[in-house]
Amino acid sequence: MRLSISPHVRGLSLALIAALLVAACGGGGGGGNGGNTGGGNTGSTCSLTNRQNWVVTQMNEWYLYPETLPANINVANYASIDALISALIATAKSQNKDRDFTYLTSIAQETALINSGSTAGFGILLYYDLTARRVFILEAYESAPAYITASIDRGDEIIAIGTSANDLRSVSDILAAEGRQGVSNALGPSTAGLTRVLRIARGSNVRDVTVSKADYSLEPLSPRYGARIIDDGGKRYGYINLRTFIVSSASTRLREEFAKFRTAGITEVVIDFRYNGGGLVSVAETMGDLLGGNRQTSETFSETVYRSSKSSRNSLKRFSPQPESISPMKLAFITTSSSASASELVINSFIPYFNDRLALIGGNTFGKPVGQIAADNAACDDRLRVLAFTTRNSANSDAYFNGLAEAVKASCRASDDFTRALGIASEGSTRQALDWLQGRSCTPIPATTAQAASASGIGQGTTVESGEILDLEPVPVSGQPTPAQREIPGLF
Repeated sequence: MRLSISPHVRGLSLALIAALLVAACGGGGGGGNGGNTGGGNTGSTCSLTNRQNWVVTQMNEWYLYPETLPANINVANYASIDALISALIATAKSQNKDRDFTYLTSIAQETALINSGSTAGFGILLYYDLTARRVFILEAYESAPAYITASIDRGDEIIAIGTSANDLRSVSDILAAEGRQGVSNALGPSTAGLTRVLRIARGSNVRDVTVSKADYSLEPLSPRYGARIIDDGGKRYGYINLRTFIVSSASTRLREEFAKFRTAGITEVVIDFRYNGGGLVSVAETMGDLLGGNRQTSETFSETVYRSSKSSRNSLKRFSPQPESISPMKLAFITTSSSASASELVINSFIPYFNDRLALIGGNTFGKPVGQIAADNAACDDRLRVLAFTTRNSANSDAYFNGLAEAVKASCRASDDFTRALGIASEGSTRQALDWLQGRSCTPIPATTAQAASASGIGQGTTVESGEILDLEPVPVSGQPTPAQREIPGLF
């Protein structure tokens, strides 16, 4: 998913920005669908009815699939904006086009996240083994409380959760009774200062730690393993693990690391998107340019396409090689069912140019070739992320709602070995990526549907265009998911 005020589209005019920020009341507009029968202004600007009417207006104006919107809808029938949005997208969702990609969030929270990566929590990414009823840590963010104050890291297992040492409840019991939502409830909302006691196991070493949630900054590339040069089999390979496209500083960090690759003469790269749910299209475009040192400025990276009534907003992004760009000969993308949106945009954009010199490693991707814009009702701190565009590659392809395994010519199944650190040659998916780059045979990833592919159990993320944010399926969280939780599924 992806965030900020609404620079969503390249060249978005000030007039359009103003239109998106208007807190409209009443229905109508758009493609003639979704007429509002819920009444006009009712009391305060931010009354539920006024906010709902505004949502209907934005949907009529921008929704990518206007033909799927209800012909008439009475907002009075819905007790919340979320319930209203669910009704508005119901037909598109049944057609697998909008899997809750359209949603309401907070302008303030998204702006903080996109500008500085700021969010609140423990700073851990969870993996749920629902069969064995266990929960493991996939990643721990270096600037967050869990890593700093309790030394929690990848491979640790949470075996009990409590508000104090006296009420610890086993994760196995929680999952048996309440599923993943129960774990989310036990960990509590994303509120700075909220404290939990966690029983953590690593092998035979078991310890109880007290951790308080706090505001911290998401680092798009880990300072430990976000980028490195791996020596393996007598050759050097570039490795990039981009956690999220959500933070605008990701472009700067990518430039820094690709400059090192260029200096080292790297021509084969492992790009690790395994937990990357997407984010800013502008960052995806930067990554495309950095990987496109041998591309021409006349060649297309991606095309953004809106509904027919908004076709004047369609745009074409051509490659623009940068001083830090490299000219790779082979690309190996590590993916899972949580690799979505902007992650998929980058991969899809390179398929026509690399063909069988590009591979998916790990599992099938989520399947989100569409993106959201941001429509703001500033007086109420409401940001509606409206599914409004699709992204296509130079072959005019955006047909990967079931994931990219059907679109790529080369792929290798691989495990996410969270008992080992990320970015080392012996970790399961990284090892398989290196083996493929070295020409070894492997078992292809089956082209399963996105739903069947969600083996990790950590959910999916989003994609936005040039400053926007997009969202995939909601992740079980206690209370309303934060923008960071939408972008990085499984984050707490």
